[in-house]
This record gives sequence, structure tokens and C-alpha cells, in this order.
Amino acid sequence: MVSLNKSMNFEFATANRIIFGNGKRFQAVEIVCKFAKNILVVTGSNPHRADWLFRQLDSASLHYHIASVSNEPDINIVSQITEKVRLEKSDALMAIGGGSVIDTAKAVAALANNPGDIFNYLEVIGNGNPLQKRPLPLIALPTTAGTGSEVTRNAVLASRQHRVKVSLRHRWMIPEVAIIDPELTLTVPPAVTASSGLDALTQLIEAFTTKYHNPLVDGICREGIRHAAGSLQIALLNGSDLHARGNMCLASLFGGLALANAKLGAVHGFAGPIGGLFNAPHGMICARLLPLVIHTNITALKSRQPDSTLLKRYAVVDRIITAETGTAGLNEWLDDLYQELPIRPLRFYGMTNTDIPLIIEKARKSSSMQGNSIELNQSELTDILTQAL
Repeated sequence: MVSLNKSMNFEFATANRIIFGNGKRFQAVEIVCKFAKNILVVTGSNPHRADWLFRQLDSASLHYHIASVSNEPDINIVSQITEKVRLEKSDALMAIGGGSVIDTAKAVAALANNPGDIFNYLEVIGNGNPLQKRPLPLIALPTTAGTGSEVTRNAVLASRQHRVKVSLRHRWMIPEVAIIDPELTLTVPPAVTASSGLDALTQLIEAFTTKYHNPLVDGICREGIRHAAGSLQIALLNGSDLHARGNMCLASLFGGLALANAKLGAVHGFAGPIGGLFNAPHGMICARLLPLVIHTNITALKSRQPDSTLLKRYAVVDRIITAETGTAGLNEWLDDLYQELPIRPLRFYGMTNTDIPLIIEKARKSSSMQGNSIELNQSELTDILTQAL
């Protein structure tokens, strides 16, 4: 009998239904009508961008309320909206916006149906208890291409008190329906296109090179990296290119599918604490750290685990990038791409050398750091952050 290696034993979970394509957003109300009559719609800072959705809800005679999310979600905002849902007795949620909006809705949907305080369920700063009841049904419509939050099982929330970002996580938190319509991303400005796109790329590379990879995630990551490499720069320079926007939506979706079913790595392990301590865009933190972490991982693997198959995975990433872009691989492609972008040193956001020990302490507790290709020592982690300054 042939024995299976560790990566051949895995589970895979995702949304009950994924709908992808131009114009597919107009199916949302028809779908929600089948299981809800009183809906909370979570939007970004400008709800009028979802007027097309409100008109459809009105035509269907559905009762709905609106909650707007102006910034990255934090514990207080989620708690306030959860009380609103309970008070209004909403029976479903719809989220239309970027990763912050969808993460907020996921957290609210989970907490509205589960007793007790949010700290009962939060990782790191809470008890990390599993949900007792399934969340309210949620339909997610992303308007950016980055986090893949429409198919992930966690919501990333900031705690201003603890100065950290942590996850509320459970397999039930994956939205019931994910509708990805590239037309919703056409108006995304270049800075957000860059930040979200680099987040998607980082998720794909880290999920592909994590020690917890599996064959299904591998295939998704390869395809996602290919789409991101071929289209991120085009979407950045010409936001009206629907083909490029569609490819980036696929890359984002695939990144979400991957991270929901594997762990990430040190880039995201650092990004949570840094984002909690400083007002820095998540995607730009990832962009600054990505080449530094990859270089450190490869060096550490060659030194301590030279026979590791994970080394070959970094070479695969290079080959995919080369095939799609004609560059010599990831580093050269990133160098070219970064010429178009304001990838600033982390000191620009207020980080200093004195913050490094605290960031490392917080990062070591994260799920992402546990998935890194190889366990990095204190000196290696310090070097990464020092160079990123």
C-alpha cells in the first residue's frame, strides 16, 4: 500500500455558493429573497455606491437597514452593529464593500446569533472559544480585489485598547453566498488597487509556501499567482481594463480560498501587529515585507533545511512570474512594480527600532507566523523589521 504524505491529508471549506462574473451582482436580491425578509446591509463610508442594491431591495419589498463602515473594523464598531442587528431582529446580512466591510459583516453575523461578549470568541486577546450557533446568513459582494474575505472563515478586527489586530475565526463564518462581480471594482482608485492587489499576491505566495500547504490549495495558488502577475500592473495603470480587473478578482478569490484552508506566513504574522500599532494600509505593509521575508525564508531553509521541498516552491513562484511577465522572477518583477507605487519604509507610519521587540512578541502568537515556511529565530525576525524601516 502506498502511504500518503502529510500534505495529502486535508480538509477544504468554502462558501455554500460562489458566483463569479460581470453583472452577477444583480442576482443578489433574488438570492436573499429566498431566506430573508429583514436584512442589514453593511456598506463602506459612502452607502450611495450601493444605491443600485437598495433600489432592488425596495422593488422586492424587503425590509432593510444600513450600517456604514468608514475605517478598518474594530471591536467597538462590531459590537455596536451587532446590537443594532439584535434590536432590529434582522434575519440575514448583505455586505457590499472591501475586506473591512465584509469582515465587519462576518463578525456581526456570528456574534448576533451567539451569546456573551465578543472576547469570548476572539483569538490572542480573548478566550478563543468556538461559536455555539451558526451565524446569520450572509451574502458578500466584494468591491475590491485583495483580501478574498468573501470566502474566508475569519474576520480581522482591531483592538484599539490592545493595539493589535486579531481574528474572530470559525468554519461557520464563511459567507453563505459570495458574489464576485469585476464591474464593482472598476472605480477603485490606483492606491487601493495596489494595496489590495499586493495583499492578494502575498496571500497566494504565503499559502503556497506554508508548511501547511495541501494539493488543492497548491493548484489554486499557482493559478492565482499567474493571474496577479499578469494583471496587477495593468489594473493599476488602467483601472477601466475589465479583463485585468477580472483577473485580479480571481487572484483575490483564490487567495481567500487558499488562506481559508491553509496558513500564511511571516508577512501576515507581522502585518497584524504592525497594523494594530500604526495607521498603515495592510497591503502596503505586506508589500514592504514580502521580498524581505522571502529572502530570509530561503536563506534559513538553505542553511537549516536544505532538503526541504519548500525551497522548490519558491522556485516555482519565480517560474510562474517569469512566464507571465518576462522578468527574471519575483524579485525583478516586484522591483519593476514598486517603481509605480509609493511603497514606503515602515518608519513613514511611525514605527521605530524600539517597537521591534513588541512587534515580534505579538507576531509570534499569530496563526500566520506558525505557518511560515520555517521557524525564524529572533535575529532573523529582527533583521526583517530593521530592513523594513
